Formats: sequence, structure tokens, C-alpha cells
Amino acid sequence: MAAATRAINARLKLADLVIEVRDSRIPLSSANQDLQPRLSTKRRVIALNKKDLANPNIMHKWVDYFESCKQDCLPINAHSRSSVQKLLELVELKLKEKIAKEPTLLVMVVGVPNVGKSALINCIHQIASSRFPAQEKKKRAKVGPLPGVTQDIAGFKIAQRPSIYVLDTPGVLVPSISDIETGLKLALAGSVKDSVVGEERIAQYLLAVLNTRQTPLHWRNVHNNTLKEPQNETDDKRDYNIKDLLPKRRALPVASNVHYVEGIAKEVQCALYSTLSEFKGDLQDEDELEILIEKQFEALQKALKISNRANEARMMVSKKFLTLFRAGKLGPFILDDVPIVTAKS
Repeated sequence: MAAATRAINARLKLADLVIEVRDSRIPLSSANQDLQPRLSTKRRVIALNKKDLANPNIMHKWVDYFESCKQDCLPINAHSRSSVQKLLELVELKLKEKIAKEPTLLVMVVGVPNVGKSALINCIHQIASSRFPAQEKKKRAKVGPLPGVTQDIAGFKIAQRPSIYVLDTPGVLVPSISDIETGLKLALAGSVKDSVVGEERIAQYLLAVLNTRQTPLHWRNVHNNTLKEPQNETDDKRDYNIKDLLPKRRALPVASNVHYVEGIAKEVQCALYSTLSEFKGDLQDEDELEILIEKQFEALQKALKISNRANEARMMVSKKFLTLFRAGKLGPFILDDVPIVTAKS
């Protein structure tokens, strides 16, 4: 990654515009701080990807925040062609002045690992291929669920007259994260490998965030409706597989699997609602919060139907709980708080 950072810095000098991809759930924490001083001097569009996983009631506040900082920002879904099309329209608008002067323009895509850079590149490639069929055979960017899958820098042409090239880059993350909470947010969003921080610690952090925000109390209706629903005995016997939550390529989701996963998510929400609503302690007290989280781990183990005799049961609970969150099954979230902008006198 250090070599990639040097290569990116060298290419940034040539870039006419930079698309900085960030995770909508962590609009500030997913920014690469090492690159910010250089990016601030370039034409830049911040693409807040995975907007489908972010709370729409708060997302507009982030857009307003970036606009107050005189920074172009657009929430996107890199898997939606229409969403990426809007991003390209904004890019072309930002390049309008340069288009009249330069025959060739370079657009660079940067961001920390696993924010969806490769998915965005592939969608841009599909749009470009429909415009210019001759480019259809160009190699697409590699996509993977783990940070740092895109290993080298490659580029391809997306427009003619003037020629516009998009450069893909490898994932770049700050070598050392001094702020522990920022590191945990990056890990929760998947920009840091789970093995680096530990699934259990990430799950504890997620529970701490949910509890201090009192999010489970908003799941009261889910809890009450679940109590009214007849229990399906076959559900208790079914083996819960974490792969049920992962996207399948070239296949539509099986309806029974979708309903089952939704049922598991409801069980988790009910478990967290019950434990928090029964809690009489102080959520601001770390020791009391830790006691609550311990009870919630026990409740989650039952909700996820993991046997008490299972080896590494706590690890299994953590993995499945995190997978539900990352897949958006527990609802949309934004972990970063919108900064307060003070009016300049």
C-alpha cells in the first residue's frame, strides 16, 4: 500500500479531476487523510457510495455539510447504472472548462479499501462500452469483498472528443490510525480486515454504538409484531448459514432464503430491543454498558440459534451479527456525526 500511495501521488499530478469514493456510512472516517492536502488542490467530486446502506434522513445533512465546505458531493450506489450516470454527468460538468482547452483528460478514482471503487469502475466501464462498443473487450477492474483486492493501477478510455480516461487505483488506507474510534468504524464498514481488529471487538463496538444511540428501542414494533406471529417449527431446525447473506452472481435470490434471513434479522432486533428496554443502568457508564453488552451476546446467541456447546460460539455470534449489519438487514445507518459548521464572521 505504501508503494501504491507513491504511485497515486505521482499520477495525481496528471489528473484533471479526482473522484474520491467514500463509504456513505462513514463519510469522514473513510477519507484517506494522507491524500487530503493534495486532493484539496484538485477538481474533486466526493462519491458517497453504498447510499442504500446509509440512513436517508441523515444523508441529506451530509450533502449540505459538504456543500457548505464548497465541495461537490454525490451519494451513489455503484451497482446502479442510473446512479453512476448521474455521477458521470457531474464529472463532465466539472470538466467543462478543461474540455475546451485539452484534447485528453484524466479522471482518477481513489479511496480507502472496500468502499466500492472497483464496482464503480466496472459500472463506468459498462456505460462507456455502450457508448463506444469498440472498448467492450477492455479488461474490467477486479472486484472482491476484502480490502485491497485491486492490486495494480490500470486505466481505460470512457469518452472521445475529448478523450477522457479513467484511472483505477489500489485501495489506500492511512498506515497508522491514531484515532481508535475511526479505526473501529473502518473495521465495521469492512475497510479494515476483521482479523486485524477481531470480530468480537468489532461486534462489541457495534453494540456500544447501537445502545448509546438507543437504536434498538426503535425496533419496538418489530418486537411486538414478532410476538403476534405464529412460530414456524421448521425455522428452529434450519442451519443458519452466513453465506445466505452474501450476494449471489447470476442468480436471483431464493424467496425462502430471503424470508429466512429477514426472520433472523427480526430475531436479532427483538433480542436487542428486549435487553435494552429491560436495562436500568447508565449507558454512559462504561462498566454498566459492558454488562449490558454481555447480556446481549447471550441473547444474540439464542436469536442466531447457535448452540451453547458450539466451539467458538462467541466468534460465530460476532461474525453473523456483523454480516447482518453490513448487508443492511438491521436497517440503514450512518456512523459518523455531521460536523457543526460555525459561521465565519
